[in-house]
Formats: sequence, structure tokens, C-alpha cells
Amino acid sequence: MLLGLKTWYEKLILGHPKIVLALVALLTITAAAGLPRLKLDASADSLTLETDDSLDFFREISERYNSGDFLVVTYRYKDGDLFSEESLATMRRLQDELAMVNGVTGVQSILNVPLLYSPKLSITDVADGIRTLSSPGTEKDLVRREFLESPIYKELILSPDGETTAMMLNLELDREGLDLVRERDALRRLRNSDGLSAEQTQRLETVTAEYLQHRTAQEAAARERVKEVRKILAHYDGNAELFLGGLTMITSDMIAFIQSDLVVFGAGILAFIVITLLLIFRQPRWVLLPLITCVTTAVIMLGLLSWLDWRMTVISANFVALLLIITLAITIHLAVRYREYFAEHPEWDRFQLASATVAFMAKPCMYTGLTTMVAFISLVVSGIRPVIDFGWMMTIGVTLALVLSFLILPASLMLLKKRDGGLGEDNSHAFTQVFSRFTENHKGIVLGVAALAAVISVVGITRLKVENRFIDYFDDSTEIYQGMLVIDQRLGGTISLDVVLNRPEQAVPELDAEDDPFGADFDGAEGASDEEFSAAASGDEMAAGEDLAEEDPFAADDPFSSGASASEGPDPYWFTVAGLNQIEQLHDFLEAQPEIGKVQSLATLYKVAKDLNDGGLNDFELAVARQSLPEEINQVLVNPYWSPQDQQARITMRVMETDPNLRRDELIQRIYSYVENDMGIASENVRQTGMLVLYNNMLQSLFKSQILTLGAVFAGILLMFLVLFRSLWLSVIALVPNMLAACVVLGGMGLANIPLDMMTITIAAITVGIGVDHAIHYLYRFREEFAKDGDYVATMHRSHATIGRAMFYTAITIIAGFSILALSKFVPSIYFGLLTALAMSAALLGSLTLLPLLLVLIKPLPKPVENAPAGKLVTEAEACTG
Repeated sequence: MLLGLKTWYEKLILGHPKIVLALVALLTITAAAGLPRLKLDASADSLTLETDDSLDFFREISERYNSGDFLVVTYRYKDGDLFSEESLATMRRLQDELAMVNGVTGVQSILNVPLLYSPKLSITDVADGIRTLSSPGTEKDLVRREFLESPIYKELILSPDGETTAMMLNLELDREGLDLVRERDALRRLRNSDGLSAEQTQRLETVTAEYLQHRTAQEAAARERVKEVRKILAHYDGNAELFLGGLTMITSDMIAFIQSDLVVFGAGILAFIVITLLLIFRQPRWVLLPLITCVTTAVIMLGLLSWLDWRMTVISANFVALLLIITLAITIHLAVRYREYFAEHPEWDRFQLASATVAFMAKPCMYTGLTTMVAFISLVVSGIRPVIDFGWMMTIGVTLALVLSFLILPASLMLLKKRDGGLGEDNSHAFTQVFSRFTENHKGIVLGVAALAAVISVVGITRLKVENRFIDYFDDSTEIYQGMLVIDQRLGGTISLDVVLNRPEQAVPELDAEDDPFGADFDGAEGASDEEFSAAASGDEMAAGEDLAEEDPFAADDPFSSGASASEGPDPYWFTVAGLNQIEQLHDFLEAQPEIGKVQSLATLYKVAKDLNDGGLNDFELAVARQSLPEEINQVLVNPYWSPQDQQARITMRVMETDPNLRRDELIQRIYSYVENDMGIASENVRQTGMLVLYNNMLQSLFKSQILTLGAVFAGILLMFLVLFRSLWLSVIALVPNMLAACVVLGGMGLANIPLDMMTITIAAITVGIGVDHAIHYLYRFREEFAKDGDYVATMHRSHATIGRAMFYTAITIIAGFSILALSKFVPSIYFGLLTALAMSAALLGSLTLLPLLLVLIKPLPKPVENAPAGKLVTEAEACTG
């Protein structure tokens, strides 16, 4: 069968090289035409679990409490006091301009928030009207003190030093997007559980396309909004120190950094690759052919993504660089093998050289491709859409790299003249043979270093933490880092977290009959029974009472009237003393947590009300106060934290990204533990939500699906090794250096305190993919060389001088190219470059030292046939048949 494929390949590909290259060129041009349509996606869908019901709950709470996204502008006046007339006038102009930005529904600042302590009001005064800083006659010293000390505004709107304030730009809630995504997700769940009808399937396709189109427009609008706000802020840069913050800004800047790195450092990587290849091969053809193959592969793959409208994300953006690595490795192995054949058989023509090269390299390259696919397919089970996409992109990309490498390079060589210049032109074989001699003479050191590396790696792996601090993604010299730092440390934190409390089943305990002062023993004023009273109340007198209520001009404001109760739901438990005390207890606990900044809830209003009342309030006073609150207070202190129709209370807080001890999952579990164990609230009545929860769920899923499934990945690779080598010992030996390389990289991350997050978690799959390539190529060549004389040590030296050369070329080219990413200001790009270089170094060292030593010590290969011609090379047919 393989011999038939070889004949087919020779006739179609090597026999018609011009047609092959013309078709590849046509495909490349077609793909390139779609590149302007290529999009990067940084939406919530791209950063959260696809099947996470917490995402549905997050959207539900956002809509219920009308809590859309927001931007924060920090303002510090440069030329004097923040509360001076000049500063306030500048801030007022800035606020007016920001309020006009498309998508901004309002701006809250020290200029317009309601004041309750400037001067201090009583509860009855609150109903008469609320002052703001812009109101005539407001005393600025009292306002400053209120902003610094009030439970409402402390650490929210003014920094502790009184010099920096925050302006919150409330953004319009995307209700259309919420409706679309709700319908889409409902159909997806139905599809996964019961299946869909033809009509429902069509509707799912339609609503998915509509949502994608809507989301694309919203993301573009959000980026334009950030640009417009920054343009406005630039006009005031001379008067004030201004920073912009908020999740929309973070995602917008992440895309900008990734796009910049793709262009700037992508070009730099290619330049380094060109220089390295030129230094290695010293012939233009061996620089241009690998380079053309790499660029063609990348262009066709990116074109495919653009034509399919398959979005790249912050996670999958690195797939282009990885595709370059894999394609480059294949082309270098083909080039080196071609040059070896040329040096050994200078009389062969171009057809023989190309045919022999393809015949020998097809099998190992196919298996390296398949094992690399196994590593990346493991990402598909993560449940996180961008990680799933990354896995499929790499799987398709590896397939494309294999096909194009075996089309472009051989077809091009068929058209180029044979040229002298073989293996004697460089001394890289001398370098690789240093490793073979060291392995032969220092077996104990190699094993000892490998064992030590394994132990240190295990220690490092135990220190790995799963975290995702956005501020760590940016260099401390960047504007986004400095802005996040100011908001985090001076103005109450960055990332949102909510605790949602549902009304307990028995919020108001029932009294026993003997404890009820109005129970069975109560006879009434004149001994009337309950039945008599009930009968009297149910007649015309009750009807008359209703008529009187309709005529009562104060009935609408009566907290105990039927109209009031109907409008607020059956039981306003969370606005009673019992409910508010529970909220206050949890509120105080959350404020005491070192990772949490500003906390807001109904307890904030409760604390203020008690202070304004100079003492506690009972349920009657609370009900009266609730009815008399002006709309400004309701909008700020009630509506965002209480849904009476749903009998639900909400506590919102912002978590400090800059806290070095922030552990999201531990914080979430600590809050649950306190609520359930210390407060006695049933688990079904409390739930946390917010971006912190969504990101934490994503990270925990990544950890489980990647780190804990590495064993399954290695098991799959072991099976492929068994098929390829047909030897258990040989397969296990091939696996050991790869496992060690993966452990070294992950252990190095742990020791260097580099967290596993959505940007670095894929390095495990990358390391396995790179390491497996080296092992397969080395073992395949080792087995061929061993057939010559059956001498393990001599075979090791020859393998290092031949295939070791190609492995060295590949490693040094990639290490040099990707080291340039260390100059980026986007920290994930730095990590990606350095970790890729470390993975390549570990894989190379393992394959050139530990792998051959295990072969020499264990001797897994059968002895060659004694009457076989010494030094006989494998022929084309033998290479094809294995």
C-alpha cells in the first residue's frame, strides 16, 4: 500500500512540480484575499467556560439589577487642591464631554453624587431633597470629609490622600445581546440533552449567526468608545493626571498588544529565522524554501480562519508562531536529509534525491504530526471555547504544515539545479557529537542530572498556582498597568464579585400558640371571638373600609397599605431588621478580607440610616423610611442591591488585582464557608457571581483538563509509539525524555512563580508536541543506523552526526527566533517566548543525552541480520514499507 502511495506521489507531485506550485500559489492568493476580514475576539464568551451555568446566572443578575459594564476615569488635579474652583470647573467640563460619548448612559463623580453628611441630615430631612457638591452653598470641607469617611463613598470615589477621584462612566446594558445569547444557550442545552428538531436546528444556526454579528458590532463599538474616551482625556492631560480603567478597556488593550506583537515580533521572529538559517546552511535556497513554506502555511491557515469567520482570541493568537515552529521543523528535517543523500550519492539526479528524501522522511514526519495532534487535541476537552478553538486550529494547522512541506520543498527542488555544497560546509555535527561523547563517557552524570531535574521539577510543579491577574499581563511602564494600579490601590479594587442572597424559606419564625399574645386566650375587648371578628370584617364594613382607602390621600405612601405591599412583593424580608442584620454581618466580613476593596450593599444604607437616626431602627421605621426615600437615593443605595420582586439581596464588591496573595478559588470558598457555617444560611440560598467567578471557573477547568489529563495524552502517544516502533521498550524509552521535558517546563514555571492562566496553560501541550518530534526523528534514524553494525555506541555517534544535526538546527533556529519576544511589553508574549525556548532546549537536551543513553543501557533493538551488507542504506521501497 505504501509503495503504491509512493508511486502515486512520484507521478503527480514530482512529475508535475510546476502545476503543484501553481496550485499552491493560487490557494495562497485566495487565502490572502480574506486576511483583511481576520478578527480577534476578546468578548466574555472567549474568556469563560462555554458550558458554565455561572455565565447564565451572571447575565441574569446583570439584567435584573441593570448592572451593565462601566469605565472608570481617575482624575488628579496637577495645579492645586482637587476641590478648588479651577479643578472642579475642569472636572465639570470633562464630565460633560464624557457623558456625550456614544454608549455612555451617565457619569457619576464627586460633582453629582448625593450627599448626606454635608451637613449631616436626619431621616426626615432626606425626603426634602438631596444636596450635591454642585449645589449652591455646599461646604467643600464637609464634602471632602464625607467622601473620605462615609460608609457610602469611603474608598470608592476619593483616594485616602484626598488627591485622586474617580469618575464612573455607566455603559448601556446590551439587552439585545442578552436576549440573543439566552436563546442560543437554551437551544444548545436542548441539543445536548434531548436533541433538536429540524426547525430548532435552523433557528440555532440563525440565532448563533445573529449573535456573532451583533457581538462583532458591539466589540467594535466598545473599542471605538475606549478610543474616544482616551481622545477626550488627552485634551485635559496638561491640567490633570488621568487614567482609564474597566474591563472593556482591559480587553481592548489586550487585543491592541496582541495585534502589535503579531506584526512587530512576528516580523522579528521571521528575521531571526532567516539569519539563523543563513548561518547554518549558507545557501539562499535552504533559507528561502523553508521560509516560503512557513509563510505559505501561515497565510493559508489565517485565510481559512478569515473566510470561515473563525475568530482568533487572546489564547489562540499564538497559534501562528507555533505553526511556524512546526512547519520549520519539518522543512529543516527534509532539507538536512536531502543534503545527506546529496553528499552520499552525488551522482543521483534531482528526481532520485527528492524521491528518496520524501520516502525516508514521510513515515517519521507523519508520526510526529500525529503525536503533535494528540497533544493539541487534548485541549478540546477543556470546555472553554477559545481553548477548544486553539486545539482545533493547531490540529488543522499541523495537517496543513505536513501537506505543504511535502509539496512545496520537493516540487521546488525538482525545478532548481543541483548545487554543490554538502555537509562539509558547517561544523554543527562536531557540536552535536559533543553530546554523544559526553553521554558515552559520563553515563552516571547524565542519569544523575536527569534524576535531579525530575526531583526539582516535581518540587516546582507542587508550587504551581492557577491564577489570572490581568495586571500581571502588562509591563509596569505601560499606561494600562499604571491606571489599574491607581484604581486598585486608591479607589477600591478592579474586578467585580457579587454575593447574591435569596430569602430564607422561613424568614419570620412563627410563634407557638402559648407565646402568641393574640392567640386563643385573647377574648377581645368584649369577649368577641375570632370568628365573630372575622365575620364582621368580611361584610359591608370591610367594603366601606376599601372605599375609604381609595379616598385617603396618604394611602399611596402608607407602607402597610395593600398597594404598597403589592408593589414590593409578598415579603420584603431583606428590608427588615432581621434581613439587614444578616446582610450587615456578611458585609462586614467581606470588608475585613485583605483581597477585597470596596463593598456595597443594603448594609451601606442601613449603617447610614442608623447614624442619621442616632440609633437603631425597627421594622416600622424602616418601612416608613423606604417609602420616603427620594429617587436619587433609591438609584444609588437601594435598586442595585435589592430585588423585592425576586426576594433577593445583592452584595457587590471589587477585588484588588494587585494583591500578591490573591487566590480566587480560595477566596470564593472562604466566603461560601462563612455564609453557610458561621451565618447558617443554606447553600441553596447563596451564590456568588461576577467576572472573578467566571474567570476562576475557567482557570479551574483548565487545570483539570490539561494538567490532570497529561497522563492520558502520554498514554495516547505511547500507543502511537507502539504502532510506529512495534516495541514496548522502545516506546517507553521514547516517552521518558518527553515526560521529563514537560515536567522541567512546568516545574520551571512553578519555581519562577509563573502562574498557570489562560495564556500559559497551553505550554504543556506545546512542550509535548515539540519533544515528541525530536524523539521520533532520533529513534527512527537510530534504528536505521543500528541496522548497519549492531553497535549501540557507534550508532549513537552516527545518529548525533546526522539526525542530531537537523534537531540542533531546528532547536537553535526556534530558540533564537522566539527569544525576541522577551522584548515585548505584553507579559504573556514574554512568557510564551521564553517558555517555548525552554521547552525546545529541554526537548533537545533530553533527546541528545538521556534518550541515547537509555538506548545504550537497555539495548531494546534486535540484533541485525549478520549477512546484511555492512553500512547498507535503506532503499526507497524499504523506507516506505518501514
